[in-house]
Amino acid sequence: MPHDARLSADVRAFLAGPGRFATLATIDPDGAPRQAVVWYRLDPDGRITVNSADGRRWPANLRRDPRCSLAVPDGADGYAFVALTGRVAEVVDDQAVAQADIAALARHYHADDLAKAERVIGRFRTQHRVSFRVEIVAVHDHLED
Repeated sequence: MPHDARLSADVRAFLAGPGRFATLATIDPDGAPRQAVVWYRLDPDGRITVNSADGRRWPANLRRDPRCSLAVPDGADGYAFVALTGRVAEVVDDQAVAQADIAALARHYHADDLAKAERVIGRFRTQHRVSFRVEIVAVHDHLED
């Protein structure tokens, strides 16, 4: 089954929209939930890519337990959001790929100020980065009134 089989056109358009952040939930070693606000990208194959400096808690959690969820709210309407249940399908430790991922995310999230994006990318280049490709297992769509 293609990775994007669960994404309707409306959900896909919402997730690909500009400037939306996601809240990523992972599972701590003691079973407690942990949340972080993250940049994300909807990939053409329907997976979600997230990226972090390696060594933080949520990437360590995903390396240990691939289950996660993401909530992506509409900044203008607090009642509209998409929630995704997912599973890490791929961990990307290759620095060329992980750095390219975070650079693309920075340019997307700072599209209105590309000079700022390049400054942020310069800071990221000093960090060991890791990307996660999350396969969507379930979609909870709360986009309609």
